[in-house]
Order: sequence, then structure tokens, then C-alpha cells
Amino acid sequence: MAGGSAPRALATEAVHAGRDDLARQGLHAPPIDLSTTYPSYDSRGEAARIDAFTTDGAAPEGPPVYGRLGNPTVARFETALARLEGTEASVAFASGMAALSAVLLVRNAMGLRHVVAVRPLYGCSDHLLTAGLLGSEVTWVDPAGIADALRPDTGLVLVESPANPTLAELDLRAIAHACGSVPLLADNTFATPVLQRPAEQGARLVLHSATKYLGGHGDVMAGVVACDEEFAGRLRQVRFATGGVLHPLAGYLLLRGLSTLPVRVRAASSNAAELVRRLAADPRVARVHYPRLGGAMVAFEIHGDPHEVIAAVRLITPAVSLGSVDTLIQHPASISHRIVNAEDRHRSGVSDRLLRLSVGLEDVEDLWQDLDGALGTAPARR
Repeated sequence: MAGGSAPRALATEAVHAGRDDLARQGLHAPPIDLSTTYPSYDSRGEAARIDAFTTDGAAPEGPPVYGRLGNPTVARFETALARLEGTEASVAFASGMAALSAVLLVRNAMGLRHVVAVRPLYGCSDHLLTAGLLGSEVTWVDPAGIADALRPDTGLVLVESPANPTLAELDLRAIAHACGSVPLLADNTFATPVLQRPAEQGARLVLHSATKYLGGHGDVMAGVVACDEEFAGRLRQVRFATGGVLHPLAGYLLLRGLSTLPVRVRAASSNAAELVRRLAADPRVARVHYPRLGGAMVAFEIHGDPHEVIAAVRLITPAVSLGSVDTLIQHPASISHRIVNAEDRHRSGVSDRLLRLSVGLEDVEDLWQDLDGALGTAPARR
């Protein structure tokens, strides 16, 4: 904490991190800086700052230089997210996939193109690795096989916990130990720092599709990696070179979203837990997946046709994505994980009868009424 003050609770950090200087400036709401470029009459000094950035990727001190180097509004969000995740820094990108791509490019540039990964992952993350689109090579393993899969050119171990879409949980501390000196990247999109902080369990990199819970309202697309300052510098250099920058307005919306993140996650988790209780007792449902740490994501397999359930909801929105204030449902095998080979999907637990529910903030009785009606024609267990 700045000034050596005592650590603050997560709920307090969510409201105040990234905004600590506002009152001293006579401001209450953070300003939105939409500038793409900034005037400078000291070209020698500017050249020195750019040289310093080229060396280690540190955020340039002093006035901003150019939007691709950094933006003050986005920097506020980065500061706040790092505080919530308990890391030295974070680097924001235009999307979650841009953030993951930047991590892979950092390691590839060091000659470390091999990735060890555990399924299931988000379908596009899986595809990015499997297709080798960025020149990487992937070895898919069970958690127990991570240590044996490591090679001299392994640059990264990638996991999700809870995983998308089965909500399988991993022992991040044990996995971090198995990684040795290889960085562990943990996708924390589903849990958010409200439910777990992977850096405290040994992960060097924490990835978020900030489009989801961090934004929280379905109106911003972004990604972010929380990490140590050394890795952050390399990520900033890749972001500058590739242009995957976050728009300032998105940075503002994300900072605003963080302020209500603990309240939203806990309220939606309460709804989810009640729906899990009812689904688990329903004869039309074959199996319910719900993580021990809780959360607002639910997955369940039904005996009937999942496509009929998707078509029958009225209050719940049938849509891809998750983490919004309203409840969304989707069929992973048709949408989010369609790009993954069917055999690989099934092997990682993504069955053709699995539905994924992102529970929102509506009244739980209204949600159950809609879900119960949509399941109405589904066959029951015999």
C-alpha cells in the first residue's frame, strides 16, 4: 500500500483503488482521457522516455506520449485490478484473447514456444493453442502430468479454475509447485478476485476476460493480465508493437465495474447456489456442475434436448458470454466450444447435453420459474 498504510479489505479496494488521487485533484468521478496523442516541447526528454520503454517496458513517467504507449484512464483500471489480484501490476488489452495472445508472444520471443495446458479451457483459447496460430506448440495433460510434460522450451503452463464450461476446479498451489520455474497462467475469469486470488497460490500470471465479471454489464470488451512488473513490461512492449490497446472509455467502464464487483458476485452467487439446489433435485436434470468455491456460474446436463431448453427461455437470455447483471444461458457444444474437436470436447467433460448458465441479479423465483418452464418438456430420469 502507498505510504505504508494498512492493507484494505477487498470491498474497500474495489471502490477506491485507482481513484486514490481524485479528491486531491478536486474530482469525484475519474476523468476519461480520450486523447490519442499529447503535446511535448521536450523532444530530447521524450526520446529518453521512449528509449527507457524500449529497454524494459516500464510505463513512461511524466505526461503521456501516445495512446498506444498508455492511457491515464486505462492505467487507473490496471492499478485497481492489480490491487484486487494482489500483484505488482496489470496490463489491459482490447479483449481476453488479445491478452492471452500477448502472453504467448512474450514467451515465443524468448524461444519458449511450448505450452503445457489442462483442458477444458475456453474454446477460443483451446483453438489458439491447438492450431498453433502464434507458432506455439501445446501438450495437453491432466494436472498430475504437468511436471512430466515440461521441456527446456516450455514457456507457459495454462489452466482455468473453475474451468469453462464444466466448472472443474484445480489445486492451483499444487500446480504452481509442479511448474517449477515455468510461469503458471491461471485464467481467473469465472472466480474473479472476489472468490480466489491465484497469485497468492503461486500463479505468476492471472488472466481475465474483463468483458465478463469485471465489466459486469455486457457493454465492454476487454482483457487483462495481472502479474509482476517484469512480465508487465514485456506485455506492454507487445501491446505497443501489436496495437491491441484498450479504448479509454472501456477502461473507464471497467474501473466503474470493479466498484460493484464484490456485491455483484456475491449476490449472483447466492442466486446460483439456490438454482443448483433445485436443479440437483430435478429428475429432468442428469447432473449439475458447481464449484466448491461457489460463484455465479452453473453447468448442468439434462436428459432431454438442450436445444429445446435454449429455445424455450423467456426471461433468461440465450446468448454467448457471461458475467453480466442479467442471466444468460448457452449450449457450449454449439457455441463457445464448437471450435474444439468433438472428441476433445467429450474427453474433457463437455457433453452434448451440457448447458451453461451465467446467473445474474434477478429475483431467484423469477429465474426458477423461467428455467422450470423451459425444462418442462424435457424427459425425466427413468
